[in-house]
Amino acid sequence: MATASSTKLRPLGDRVVIKPAPREEMTKSGIVLPDTSKEKPQEGVILAVGPGRTLDTGSRETMDVAVGNKVLYAKYAGTEFKVEGEELLIVGQKDILAIVED
Repeated sequence: MATASSTKLRPLGDRVVIKPAPREEMTKSGIVLPDTSKEKPQEGVILAVGPGRTLDTGSRETMDVAVGNKVLYAKYAGTEFKVEGEELLIVGQKDILAIVED
């Protein structure tokens, strides 16, 4: 599930580019939430993966995640930015908490 903007991004080291899941617009009981009260998403899909962190030995650490993985990440992790109107997030692999398996 790569998008045009993700093909232009190549994260460095052990960083990954994530497309966050859309924020909840409505509660389960049907109350519409304004933008200011919506919780920050903590789930998303990986669009690009860096090559891995360089170890002291000069070799690369292998990445535990891959493009297309659905992941949970720390609530305030990473840096948010927009590319071609698409909201994305760059986080380090250490801020990814789990891979969501369907």
